[in-house]
Parts: sequence; structure tokens; C-alpha cells
Amino acid sequence: MLTKKQIQLLEFIQSRMARDGVPPSFDEMKDALDLRSKSGIHRLVTALEERGFIRRLPHRARALEILRLPDALNKGGDFTPRVIEGDKPASPPPPPRGAMPVTSGSAVELPVMGRIAAGVPIEAISEVSHHIAVPGDMISSRAHHYALEVRGDSMINAGINDGDVVIIREQDSADNGDIVVALVEGHEATLKRYRRRGGLIALEAANPAYETRLLPENLVHVQGRLVGLIRSY
Repeated sequence: MLTKKQIQLLEFIQSRMARDGVPPSFDEMKDALDLRSKSGIHRLVTALEERGFIRRLPHRARALEILRLPDALNKGGDFTPRVIEGDKPASPPPPPRGAMPVTSGSAVELPVMGRIAAGVPIEAISEVSHHIAVPGDMISSRAHHYALEVRGDSMINAGINDGDVVIIREQDSADNGDIVVALVEGHEATLKRYRRRGGLIALEAANPAYETRLLPENLVHVQGRLVGLIRSY
């Protein structure tokens, strides 16, 4: 059973998609529900996802799929799930989960999903800009992988420089000490070392110029783990 606020948010997302063809931003959701912070919206979105009403699409900023509606909103009984996309130019979709990468000889072609911040978090970027060939022995054929271009210097002491391309194994969990792609509050993506500290998640930089970020567990979602790096000279 959904709370009143959860129903209001689901109704607002559905109505905005029907009207504009694009989803509302977190700020617009916050204002529509008269909440004081975006963290409240994040909790509502997470609750709707856990209850099977929506699904967040990985690697795509501000993209949701409404899976079903409660009876109170689906009065006609003819609801069809639709993907709610962010207001970005159309781009080729990433390979489906579990799909085998496209191979060329001993190399593997992976989609480059945009840029990841190794510094101050940036708005999540999730378009396939191009593909890159990586050595086949860098990845596991049993998992889905993607590549990201690094922007920033917060991980330089871990050997990750601005302009590097990191290879990420897609997964939603991590062990302490793993370097991960973390989605913060549903809209910021960053590359950091992951550690649990009680009920908090620490996102640690590998550069003393940057402070460790401590965040509630429900505000941090692991999108993948670093498994390789490519550098051009």
C-alpha cells in the first residue's frame, strides 16, 4: 500500500510525461510535493522502486520506467509501461543486461557511456557517445561492462588521471575498498573508493585535496566496479 506522498509523486510523474513527453526534475518534484529537500524525493522514488511501481534505468540520468499504477490512478485499466527519458538528444541505447559484448578479434568493443567525475560530482551523463576496443582478458564474459571517460583529479593517487577511460563491471553492490561508480541522490555520478561506516557510506578520494564524503546509505547507489583502465599518451 502506498502512502499519500508516494501516490502524489507517481501521479505527478505520469501527468508530466503525458503533457510534456519528458520527466520533471528532482527540483520540480520537490516543489510539486511541497518538500524542503531533494533527499525527500529520493526516498519516495526509492520506495516506489522497491514496491515495483517504477524502475530506474542504469547509466541514464533522470530516466525512469513506470511499471504499473495503483488502482487509484489506473481507473481505466489500460496503463502501458513507458520509459520516461531525460531531456537529452536521442542516442543509441546501451546493450541490454547480460548481453555479450561485440568482439573484434582479441579485442572487445564496449560502449562509452559518457563522462564520470573524479572530483566534485557532476550530473550523471548516460549517453553512448562511441565504442572503444579493450583487451578481451580485461573483462569477464559473464557480466555486462561499459566504459567512462574520467574528468577530474580526485583519484590520481590510485593511478586514475583526468582523461583516462575506466572500464566498469556493472553491479549494484561493492566490498569495502572497491573503486566504484556511485550515483548520489539519484542524479550525481562520481568515481570513488567505497567504504561502509556504520549506517553511512564513505566515498573516499585518492587525493588529499578532496574530503571524504559521508552519506546515508539510501542516498548512494552503486552502479558498477572498476576493473580496468585505458590511457592514451
